[in-house]
Amino acid sequence: MTVIKGSDVAKALNAQTAEEIASWNGIVPKAAIIRVGDNPDDISYERGAVKRLESVGIACQLVTLPGDITQQAFLEAFSKVNDDPSVHGILLLRPLPPQLDETPVRNQINPDKDIDGISPINLAKVFSCDDSGFAPCTAKAVMEILDYAGVNLHGKNVAVVGASLVVGRPLSMLMLAREATVTLCHIYTKDVPKECREADIVVVACGVPKLIGEHHISEGTVVIDVGINLDENGKLCGDVDFDAVAPKASLITPVPGGVGAVTTSILASHVVKAARRLTGKENR
Repeated sequence: MTVIKGSDVAKALNAQTAEEIASWNGIVPKAAIIRVGDNPDDISYERGAVKRLESVGIACQLVTLPGDITQQAFLEAFSKVNDDPSVHGILLLRPLPPQLDETPVRNQINPDKDIDGISPINLAKVFSCDDSGFAPCTAKAVMEILDYAGVNLHGKNVAVVGASLVVGRPLSMLMLAREATVTLCHIYTKDVPKECREADIVVVACGVPKLIGEHHISEGTVVIDVGINLDENGKLCGDVDFDAVAPKASLITPVPGGVGAVTTSILASHVVKAARRLTGKENR
């Protein structure tokens, strides 16, 4: 059993991103991070994202809006950032407060600045195997981890547990583009343990602490845990019961220290991709 540490994957990605920015002769990519309210999880993610982006040479603009903001005021604030030519990438921290509808923003965001893949245009590109767009960062992070570990998806059976538009569904399409056979499991799947046991690779992203146990996994399975939860003792844990599953897995990611550590590095690489396009460097 090999534990894949996200920090190792992130370090390799960060080096590539920083090297490209350093070659741009003074052009500095810029990301805007929009946060509504003071949700502690959002603040924590924002802090980590800023640290990662600035460490590779990306400038950050923080846009903090009140938690009780109206829909109209929110859309106006978003439009201002969306139309700002100095901003190359936009990250909207979600979920939004209940009084806000994010649908207009998903439709409004400039697809070339949509570094977390929320635009219908970018999602359509993911589903049509067009890599010119931006896939959601967490889904892309899973792919980066598998590549780093040398896992060839061609012909492999994959079970993805969790069917959200943030991870499960786009990840399934990214894997399908690599010639994997993907089973997408959700709350109505009749026999999730059976689907997982028959898979060469199991990815879990459903937000249920320690849902996947030893009886879900066959010997030698690659297990990628995307979940971040608190257990009954208030300790961070994943959707996989790590201690029970790890002895049977050939490769496994921990929580914390796994996929989450790679996500902000993907975000940084997406800012650079966006800046490359918006500054015309892509065509040079």
